[in-house]
Amino acid sequence: MTGRHAVAVTGLGVRCGAGATPAALWESLVGCRSAASLHAFDDEGTVVYPACPITDFDPAGYLTAKELRRADRSVQLAVCAAADAVADAGGLHVAPGRRAVVTGTGYGGVIGQENGIGRPDVLYAPRLMHNAGAYWISARHAVTGPSLTISTACASGTHAVGEAMQMIRAGGADTVVVGGHDSPLTPTTALAFGRAGAMVTECADPASASRPFDVARRGFVLAEGAAFLVLERLDLARARGARVHATLTGYGRTSDAHHLTAPHPDGAGARACMELALADAGTTADAVTHVNAHGTGTELNDLAEAHAISALFGPRAVPVTAPKAVTGHGLGLAGALEAVITVLSVREGLAPPTAHLTRLDPRCELDMVTGEPRKIPDGPVISNSFAFGGHNACVVFDSPHV
Repeated sequence: MTGRHAVAVTGLGVRCGAGATPAALWESLVGCRSAASLHAFDDEGTVVYPACPITDFDPAGYLTAKELRRADRSVQLAVCAAADAVADAGGLHVAPGRRAVVTGTGYGGVIGQENGIGRPDVLYAPRLMHNAGAYWISARHAVTGPSLTISTACASGTHAVGEAMQMIRAGGADTVVVGGHDSPLTPTTALAFGRAGAMVTECADPASASRPFDVARRGFVLAEGAAFLVLERLDLARARGARVHATLTGYGRTSDAHHLTAPHPDGAGARACMELALADAGTTADAVTHVNAHGTGTELNDLAEAHAISALFGPRAVPVTAPKAVTGHGLGLAGALEAVITVLSVREGLAPPTAHLTRLDPRCELDMVTGEPRKIPDGPVISNSFAFGGHNACVVFDSPHV
């Protein structure tokens, strides 16, 4: 723990169906207001599933008409959310070479890819690049330090946050704009996940289609968006009088090495990942005040994560929230969005409830927060991401007073 810089969170920005600002997102979470509705994934209306689209996205003021033609929707969302995070931080207060950008995305420019099939234009290739978001944010905010992109499926955003923290700790940067973005609401993506049985395709009440850990769960609900944080050296943030939302204290990453799309049934990799994150934070499981679960609403993932949580913390020993019941599953975005949610939980001293959880799967021995937000004391809070490919990532946030 000695000889490394402490890391502060000084900026937050989001664009998702559940809210275009952190405040709006938080209101949706504590009020259990789902962003899901029936969504037509194609112009003909032949692919209509529950989803969490952004219906009122307006990038005017962030991107010019020319820039919009050059950027996939996923990147447009990233540019806006990152700009909001930088504004929330009061700007970037270090030299350009001491700034960095780390983005996470699972699907990159998938909309541009589908739209350009058979008729690619001169900008087709640049719109597809997974690292396009990192480029646009770096150029927009004069970042001449490291600019990186991570793609580890649904753990991409969490890996990005953790690697950004490590960069600051090691002295490679003083300020990092970090987050995740994906806009996968395309017919091909929807049909692929739907036919694989991972995604809800039919539901009488689309708003309650996402039901993590519930006996009636039927899969995840696809979402789009972007979420970004500004991380700074804590000493520099305090020296400039910045508002510190929370501190980022721990990071763990493991691989299941088990199956391309299924987690290890006993959750061993997930448990090891949480243990590494807590050890990195210099804390223990009994100090944790809240767990922000990956909670996709798919049976295999829910059971594996539940086993991991109950094995590490004890059955029903720690409050657990699954925000995808409100936000849907944004794939590479998810970990970054839930990092923002976890920061808000730390800042507000509240664990938001899990929406639509009416009957907990008895195989999941978890203390799920339901109905109303629950007060949590100051202390470490952990956020989990467990992805296709067996990629596991966890980050730990704590009070800015530690």
